Amino acid sequence: MAQTDPIALILAPGGRDARVASAILAEVGITSRIKDSLADLVADLDTAACAVITEEALLRSDRRSIADWSERQPPWSDFPFILLNHRGASPDERLTDLLGNVTLLERPFHPAVLANAVRSALRARRRQWEVAAHLEERQKTHERQALLIRELHHRVKNTLATVQGLLGATARSTSDVETFYHSFSNRIVSLGKTHTLLTEDYWQTAPLHELLENELNPYNDPERQRICLDGPVIELAADLAVPAGMAFHELTTNAAKHGALSRPEGRITVAWSVTAGESGRRLTLDWMESGGPSVAPPQRKGFGSTLLQRVLAQQCNATVAIDYAEAGLRFRMDAPLPEERLVPSY
Repeated sequence: MAQTDPIALILAPGGRDARVASAILAEVGITSRIKDSLADLVADLDTAACAVITEEALLRSDRRSIADWSERQPPWSDFPFILLNHRGASPDERLTDLLGNVTLLERPFHPAVLANAVRSALRARRRQWEVAAHLEERQKTHERQALLIRELHHRVKNTLATVQGLLGATARSTSDVETFYHSFSNRIVSLGKTHTLLTEDYWQTAPLHELLENELNPYNDPERQRICLDGPVIELAADLAVPAGMAFHELTTNAAKHGALSRPEGRITVAWSVTAGESGRRLTLDWMESGGPSVAPPQRKGFGSTLLQRVLAQQCNATVAIDYAEAGLRFRMDAPLPEERLVPSY
């Protein structure tokens, strides 16, 4: 993880090398931390940007800890070390092989030489951190795309099944081709509107308020306030949004033909709330019509009734109640709300 203030570790237990090196780096604005032992240095390597180590400090220490740390570096990491050795002496190959990414610096060193060597090491480490962040973002993107593809396959399969069900149910509830065409087309349009909301959120959730507006806004009259939507902002998961959107379409269509929307003075109020319990959150929604013609239970069960009473219960584990009260139809739905998204937000 990149540091806002990269730190150089210094291990030079003998003489004045540690204090001199720290003072030189401080003068050029580089933060350093002196370590008393190799084990102490290794403990901070994960958060440091480079390390300055004297040759004798390594030769006198148990080097297994730093060897193990080097082996555990992630693929993007090649930690930079600066090894201080005596002028004219040949570097110990065991130490250069152990450290890997090592810059040799002879002592006594010029302050500018040390500062430049550490600056180069810090730039290299920053670049490695940038690569690590890029790789992490690519991995997250890949995981999101894999989840999106899985969700897309699931949604397409469910959509095709829904369309097939709409086709069969509409055919059974209509007696002529023209009526079938208009009923089926309107239901497909409604389904398409719901899917438009879902695709805006990677096929996952759709706002309940917008699902209702898609169906009821064409019948609204601001002056008469025929439509009243009252409830908190809530997102419906796709598996609830699709059948709920279809249910709102059937309720709206029925209200326009036989209920409150068939008369200018008719009104529809939709109120909903969310409660939390031991089994999770639940949505309770009430659809209430008033001002329309007298209501009576239907003589036969059409597609709308089947959708409201059976589909919502089976697909969404919802509890549904329909009251054909004379003053206006009442519909209530109580359904569980999933707590987690399948695909994380960007």
